[in-house]
Amino acid sequence: MRTYVWWAKLLVLAPLALPLAVYTRRTALRLPPAEGPQTGVAGAEKTGEPLRLLVLGESTVAGVGVTITSFALAAQLAEALTARTQRPVCWRACGENGITVAQARSRLLPEVLDQPTDLALLVFGVNDTTHLTSVHRWVAEQAALAEALHARGVKVAFSGVPPLQHFSALPWLLRYLLGGRGALLDTALKRLAGRLGVRHMPIQLEFSQAYLAEDGFHPSALGYRVWAQNLAERMSEDV
Repeated sequence: MRTYVWWAKLLVLAPLALPLAVYTRRTALRLPPAEGPQTGVAGAEKTGEPLRLLVLGESTVAGVGVTITSFALAAQLAEALTARTQRPVCWRACGENGITVAQARSRLLPEVLDQPTDLALLVFGVNDTTHLTSVHRWVAEQAALAEALHARGVKVAFSGVPPLQHFSALPWLLRYLLGGRGALLDTALKRLAGRLGVRHMPIQLEFSQAYLAEDGFHPSALGYRVWAQNLAERMSEDV
């Protein structure tokens, strides 16, 4: 029912929302992905069996919003995990700006499926929200990614869909509509996580200016660090 209500709102507000969306797309500041290696080791001086971490997803995994990959999500999550587990963490980031979960399944998953991995974090939602991916397909594609990794012995966790209602780059009407759409996808993802017996981790981040990059759409270095610390607090229980 919530999905039908959202579509009804979109139909009513479309004459206002569509011109805003076109204008925002044309005028939005576009930042490049972070530069630097997509793999690394955190806590190399630690003893114990290294934890092999994969972070797979969209522009936040590619590090948009910061200049170098050491400030981005995967490297920061590895640092936070090694601090909690006192183990080395070998991390790999596999992300693409603008990608949806279906595209990631066909383009990114084959790149990492044969790589030895203990723990994988799947980070999707913004592009599927803006592309109006159906809830049914969203769930099916996320499930396919998780099951393909699980079949290789990987523990999987889902990052929650970012709350687009707090993205300052968006006009208020788009924040309202896309925030509602993202919440629908996130609710479905949480149910899927429950069925699969994996973690669903809502994004717990203060969406003030200090936590956002200059584009008002991606995390800043501080945002990535705090996000990673919150993720590590829960993911460390699985290793």
